[in-house]
Amino acid sequence: MALVAGVDSSTQSCKVVVRDADTGALVRQGRATHPTGTEVHPSAWWDALQTAIADAGGLDDVAAVSVAAQQHGMVTLDEAGEVVRPALLWNDTRSAQAAADLTTELGGPDAWAKAIGSVPVASLTVTKLRWLAVDEPESAARTAAVCLPHDWLTWKLSGGTSLDALTTDRSDASGTGYWSPSTGDYRPDLLELALGKVVALPRVVGPADLVGGRFGAGAGDNAAAALGVQAQPGDVVVSIGTSGTAFARWPDPVADGTGIVNGFADAEGGHLPLVCTLNASRVLTSTSAVLGVDLADLSDLALTAPAGADGLVFVPYLEGERTPNKPDSTGALHGLRLDTMTPAHLARAAVEGLLCSLADAIDALRALGMPVTRVLLIGGGARMPAVRQLAPAIFGCPVLVPEPSEYVADGAARQAAWAVGGADTPPHWSELASTSVEADPTPWVRDRYASARDLTVNR
Repeated sequence: MALVAGVDSSTQSCKVVVRDADTGALVRQGRATHPTGTEVHPSAWWDALQTAIADAGGLDDVAAVSVAAQQHGMVTLDEAGEVVRPALLWNDTRSAQAAADLTTELGGPDAWAKAIGSVPVASLTVTKLRWLAVDEPESAARTAAVCLPHDWLTWKLSGGTSLDALTTDRSDASGTGYWSPSTGDYRPDLLELALGKVVALPRVVGPADLVGGRFGAGAGDNAAAALGVQAQPGDVVVSIGTSGTAFARWPDPVADGTGIVNGFADAEGGHLPLVCTLNASRVLTSTSAVLGVDLADLSDLALTAPAGADGLVFVPYLEGERTPNKPDSTGALHGLRLDTMTPAHLARAAVEGLLCSLADAIDALRALGMPVTRVLLIGGGARMPAVRQLAPAIFGCPVLVPEPSEYVADGAARQAAWAVGGADTPPHWSELASTSVEADPTPWVRDRYASARDLTVNR
């Protein structure tokens, strides 16, 4: 039995799974936590990876390993391959002004969408490089190479020391802001526009290629999740983790000048149009903390209140927001009355506000012509019964909830199995055990949310 391993180095933790390359059966797994914050030294990821590997029983017996990780994080290296400064993560919004400046300098949102498939927001790496050039010119001057979290971890795992040994994949490269999914090439002019110079970048390898003998190309976390759930055409994957995402496999490049849909690449050679929100599972954990209950009780409370929470609306921009692009915005509660100031109403409004935000993301994909046959609901937030029960009513379509698993790490493992097997397409593993959930649509809930979502104040 050949074994393969997949890694998910996410914002909050590192997970490692070891699976049978032929069937996908789970053999063993491990995990470790990451430090909190939006700025993290990459050595913390490496330490967590070593702990997670040990917890999973080591990797000596695996034929190949692939690393998936949080997208966009800016890892800067000097000529010796040493980290210049702590990495700025995807959810660090200090580069919001840089995003606005870059958008203007290239000629506006449509120009960027045509160039790279996306419009700059604070999450994208290119904006963080502009921030670095302006706010930390000494760090920018020392920077000889830029890579992403999964690139750096793969480089370290494979024993890389020289900058020309850095590699990445299409999915993660497409989230930098200086690689074009439509041409498959870097845009050094955009890199120079942001950083003021051209530096070394990872070589983009094919989705089934091996690096250093037994290391897969790796992927961005959402592309790996699509591999992990074996998403099919017509499926929209909605992931409720630290961030919220809605994405779908698509054969053609996407260029959305509104900036709502990011025209990313997938991990199979195609494309992965994606909408991302900054606020997702922490909306639920924060609300449970305010109410002094655990997540199970929060779910129970939400289900005791009526649909629409009697008009109470929770706009969940607790950390600013990426979609819509409001990095300085704050959350809001609308419709407070004596009869709606109850724990049950607040719990219901929190769940509905989160789901309405993600329903807007699904609508943005529909608007570009993508069919939505069903939604695959994954991530930590999908484990809450209230989320699962209310999702089909708010999304307006059937929802399939796969059993909890580490789908990003699973997708990385499936990629590793693909690289080992040498086939034209990824291996088909056993069908996921899933629960199908349907409900009558509640369009008035979304209408009420739509009337309130722009009524927020900045920090």
